[in-house]
Amino acid sequence: MRPDTPAAHTAEAERLLRTAAQYPGDREPLLLRAAAHLELANDRPGATALYDDLLAGDPADPHLIRALKASNLWEYGHEAEARAIIDGVRSARPADAAPWEIAAETLEAHDELQSAEAMLTEAANQLLAPGTELSHATRSLLATRHRIRRMLALDHDDRDTLADRLHTGTIPLDELHDPKRLWSLGSSDPTELQAEIARLRSELGTYRTALSRPFPVAVLHWPSGELDELLAAYPELETEYPTHRAHLTDIEASLRELSAAGTPNLGIVRATVPSYEAFAASESLPPSTPALLPQYATTLAARARATPWPPLRTEGCWCDSGRTYGECHGAAQEQSPTSM
Repeated sequence: MRPDTPAAHTAEAERLLRTAAQYPGDREPLLLRAAAHLELANDRPGATALYDDLLAGDPADPHLIRALKASNLWEYGHEAEARAIIDGVRSARPADAAPWEIAAETLEAHDELQSAEAMLTEAANQLLAPGTELSHATRSLLATRHRIRRMLALDHDDRDTLADRLHTGTIPLDELHDPKRLWSLGSSDPTELQAEIARLRSELGTYRTALSRPFPVAVLHWPSGELDELLAAYPELETEYPTHRAHLTDIEASLRELSAAGTPNLGIVRATVPSYEAFAASESLPPSTPALLPQYATTLAARARATPWPPLRTEGCWCDSGRTYGECHGAAQEQSPTSM
């Protein structure tokens, strides 16, 4: 069910909290999702309590949690505290783009465009190194910076040019981020209205999909030893996995096919025989049931076990070959643009 009402968001948050209690190893990402649903349910104090709970421990990504907390606090009247947290995030100079972008978007949402632009420029100067491949989060930050600079009527700089080059949508960033384009919504000309609808679809399509899909579309990856153990115990599954090499090839091919069809938010989840057997037992079905495999993948993804696909070409390949993705399963993929 797509959670479109406060009650549905509250129910989803409660489900995530129960799942976090069952799987303490996945607690941080599950609580972050639960906090997001509480925000959408307008239970902002409840979301703050979850952020505080995470920060009281030893979180993997404290800067991200603080940026999310600041955004939430400002929305229900705690501006001074939110500003202090944002200043702290900026002073910490996180190595990941997400905390920078969330903090800057909080400033933007409260009409502090100059401060947001300055923060994103500082982040871009830190995160962009010559010759390095850019992560999805850094690309998103550059697009956000482009949008804010467009609203401030600033001339393009080299970072805006890079954002333009990295943008893959059919509508150019300059057009998407043109503040004057909203004026066309008052037009009675069907052609102008249709053009605006196309622009809005291009800009918001990713966000609509994210709302309807709370976790990645994930494909199972059985490491070699685990697959041998699985097939030894359940030979009925050999039709699904004729060889380990074929299994790895199928993973990459499936993900590329989904990507080509426009499916965002793709991932890979690592399977183990004990985990799979426990899942089968919870479903009251024998592990030899092929239909359980995609359900198992979905369950692992819902527990935040998915690794985003594709990795950067310079990162280790998802198959654990010891080679980079660009040298291994990403070798046939077109080279992505780099920062410089």
